[in-house]
Amino acid sequence: MFGRTPAFRDAEGAALSGSVAEQGFIRIGGVDQWVMVRGRSIDNPLLVILHGGPGSPETALFRATNSDLEDAYIVVYWEQRGAGKSYHKSIDPASMTTERFVSDLDELVDAMLTKFDKHKVALLGHSWGSVLGTIYASRHAEQVSVYVGVGQIADMARSELESYAFALAEAKKRAHRTALKALRAIGPPPYEDLRAAGVQRRWLMAFGGATGPNFSITRLIFRALATPEAPLFHLVGFVRGSVFSLRHLEAELMDANLSRDFRRFDVPVIFILGRHDNQVVSKVSAEYFQAVEAPHKALFWLEHSGHFLPFEEPTAFNRIMVDVVRPFASGCRADERPVSGVSG
Repeated sequence: MFGRTPAFRDAEGAALSGSVAEQGFIRIGGVDQWVMVRGRSIDNPLLVILHGGPGSPETALFRATNSDLEDAYIVVYWEQRGAGKSYHKSIDPASMTTERFVSDLDELVDAMLTKFDKHKVALLGHSWGSVLGTIYASRHAEQVSVYVGVGQIADMARSELESYAFALAEAKKRAHRTALKALRAIGPPPYEDLRAAGVQRRWLMAFGGATGPNFSITRLIFRALATPEAPLFHLVGFVRGSVFSLRHLEAELMDANLSRDFRRFDVPVIFILGRHDNQVVSKVSAEYFQAVEAPHKALFWLEHSGHFLPFEEPTAFNRIMVDVVRPFASGCRADERPVSGVSG
């Protein structure tokens, strides 16, 4: 079922009893999909990470900056159908739909619950992954202990308009003629092709609309490439999978309006947002949070982050995941959870 990833070791260097460190392909929805499972103790709760994109696995990024989560959870890293190591030419483009991905997630959850003899999983959805996590948590509350939306998508059409407006305003403020020309040429969204969307994202990134101050995506990538699960030769598949996934899922993503369609949940809901996120505009996400109905809900802001907040402020992010989220994942009541000094 799985290949290899570095084992957890005790003080003497022996493999740690009761830990898990496995990776490889499993059959999900009729397609071989890559999954890695890591945790210092199999007694810990399950956490399934739903990466962004579509088609942009974040396994190596989480491993590089957030591996401490493996001390508190059994972390399930899943590279979705058509993405990263789960990309191959035989995948039917017709299967690249949101509904198929939610079904894939259901199969994955069932497999992990059975494997580790658990009753529920915690879900962490980042960006595109928050679409899958929101839908699944709404439909399958019996399988979910807590849902965490990170860079949470709400109303993509509105978010894209505000993101474009931010980039254009910054170009005007800086009197950046090249950017002004490029942004006015594509005009505001919606866009009919990925090229125009790429132009907007390129200038958004250049003007600090995607990340917080003093954060380097380049340095993050180099850190990720140093992890044992991210060899350089996988980059070609990563790029191909990203292009393939975006081509077939972009339209559905841009039509997503979770703030209209998914407001009521029977599980705790926690949003973690970056104050500087103008890619999936955090102001729009926060308004969605206000409309959410759940047995418990909490919103946390990371003040120095943009859209890539788990990797921009990993210490603060991990603290929320351990101090606030884990008690729900472990079955504690809301009034039993310890919360330690994280501003919300």
